[in-house]
Amino acid sequence: MTEPKMDKGGATHQQADQRDETMTTAQGGPIADDQNSLTAGSRGPVLMEDHIMREKIFHFDHERIPERVVHARGYGVHGHFELTKAIPELSCADIFQREGEKTPLFARFSTVAGSKGSFDVARDVRGFAVKFYTGEGNWDLVGNNIPVFFIQDAIKFPDLVHSVKPAPDRNFPQAQSAHDNFWDFISLTPESIHTTLWTMSDRAIPRSLRFMEGFGVHTFRLVNADDKSHFVKFHWKPKQGLQSVVWNEALKINGADPDFHRRDMWAAIDSGDYPQWDLGIQVFDDDFADEFEFDILDPTKLIPEEQVPVQIIGTMTLDNTVDNFFAETEQVAFCTQNIVRGIDFTNDPLLQGRNFSYLDTQTKRLGGPNFTHIPINAPKCPMNHFQQDGHMAMHNPKGRANYEPNSWGDDGGPRENPEIGFTSYSERVQGDKQRTRSETFADHYSQARQFYVSQTKTEQNHIAAAYTFELSKCEHEHIRLRMLSHLMNVHDDLANAVAKGLGYTDMPDAAKPARKPITDLPASDALSILKNGPDSFAGRKLGLFLTDGADANLVNKIETTFTDAGAKVAIIAPHIAGVKLSDGTMKAADETIDGGPSVLFDAVALIFSANAGEELARNKPAQDFVSDAFAHAKFIAWTDASTPLFEAVGVAGKLDDGILKLNNDNVAGFLKMCEGLRYWARDAS
Repeated sequence: MTEPKMDKGGATHQQADQRDETMTTAQGGPIADDQNSLTAGSRGPVLMEDHIMREKIFHFDHERIPERVVHARGYGVHGHFELTKAIPELSCADIFQREGEKTPLFARFSTVAGSKGSFDVARDVRGFAVKFYTGEGNWDLVGNNIPVFFIQDAIKFPDLVHSVKPAPDRNFPQAQSAHDNFWDFISLTPESIHTTLWTMSDRAIPRSLRFMEGFGVHTFRLVNADDKSHFVKFHWKPKQGLQSVVWNEALKINGADPDFHRRDMWAAIDSGDYPQWDLGIQVFDDDFADEFEFDILDPTKLIPEEQVPVQIIGTMTLDNTVDNFFAETEQVAFCTQNIVRGIDFTNDPLLQGRNFSYLDTQTKRLGGPNFTHIPINAPKCPMNHFQQDGHMAMHNPKGRANYEPNSWGDDGGPRENPEIGFTSYSERVQGDKQRTRSETFADHYSQARQFYVSQTKTEQNHIAAAYTFELSKCEHEHIRLRMLSHLMNVHDDLANAVAKGLGYTDMPDAAKPARKPITDLPASDALSILKNGPDSFAGRKLGLFLTDGADANLVNKIETTFTDAGAKVAIIAPHIAGVKLSDGTMKAADETIDGGPSVLFDAVALIFSANAGEELARNKPAQDFVSDAFAHAKFIAWTDASTPLFEAVGVAGKLDDGILKLNNDNVAGFLKMCEGLRYWARDAS
């Protein structure tokens, strides 16, 4: 028998040929499974000995300095949390014990894919992270404005982010998912389909950070003083209601004001219109978890509020901007591992990986292990430990003892305290070491369908249009067709609408599901934006376009009526010096017509003098002001003098119930109209 020939590295030629195509670790070791972390049993915790997962995420966490790899473009605000319903029967966490008590906090909102210099209104998931400075240590609730995630196992997170980031050869596109790499990955990862329904919905293009929900995403545990555990999902419900923009509007906002969201948050707090969210919890036990249609450890799934209602236990108020953006917003370090006694983790494999990843990331970004010495990260309760030295150490243990146990008595430093110290919930864990995905994670389409049928027809149209736009940016047809094959498992109406938008008449075969989808899950109204919009115009903005000679009484009545209702009124004029009203008074302008397009406002009104309309009918920014407001289904108020401008853009012959001819008697009626967000009948037409 002939012995195989060896190459210089000691491998046979056959082995060497195989290695040319085999994925390896950075140390050169071939990888058998790059899809699943090593767990104790199919639903057990991720094991620390998983050197492949740790190396992969470790390298990913260290790819950028000093900018965050993801969530780089963020905006932070100070505030407080007031407990309105104590829950000692569910949790012994200090923050949940005393009704009326206020806990200081810092919240940071962010886009995921874009760099620090990208624009605000990208189609993207929004980070929604809150650091509570509780009496027993910091608790970081690090979530998103979408309750589900793209992947089930943290080992795939580097792949997901690499796919959506600028391609490594050409370094574009920036802050966009509309390209081949992203949809190639998604179409090969069916577990991502549910979340893409959310990101193709208007949830991914919020009107404001103030008008979006927040979610903890994962299932956590609440543990009471008797070591009794309940599962919990965390929700942030905006008191302002939900509101988004439309896609064409988002594109134009990014051109007119790439800082639209951060400017909006700053202006609201600066004017005393403090944004508020209610903190809600979905609490359930092991019996519900066993009976639920899906695995509660699967981060690509949610629990409908109709099945487990959200209990409101407190309110977050954001009432103070930062003193210095870098010192606070840029240096704040959120870590999912930062929990307090009374809150604990579950075996969600994505959460377990995040617990490793976030600490590693912050250590890299902020220069070492002492980022907790930075004021924005430091707890506001007493800190006592033996950790010392390291880069940028601001304080070290006093005295001779820097170890424990020691026998130095009162001079020996802090001691452990079993009575109030953190203890993990005593869950029984056993199983074979393996790289596998639990069969209970295998349904990838049922909740995506449920989300789709829960939307209004307007929202469904927007989802189909978003898929069509994104996939039209894919150069390779096989990627577009592969995505269509997945959408066919979600809903025929959605798949057919996207196919029509892309110009396909012959549909591909539907993708073979790992588990047969459930097609009769009931609609959930909580999943719709339009079913949960604001009930007033408070906190929103009217663009009031004026010219010299505008009716002073009408202008003043509009300003008074809208500001008394808690809205903002911005004056737009041909010149920044403002306009002289009909009574001779000057009205200062906030924006010129070429710097204040209608995309920046929630509704618009035009009050011109007798001859101004004819002149503005030849003004392109003025034309865009009206045509965009009309195209984006906004409520519009106007006076007769505006007619030439309406005629110039073809709106005069399309007046509908969302357009009101304004006079002194119907200003309150216009305000009432504007409470309805948009005139969606125009959008549908």
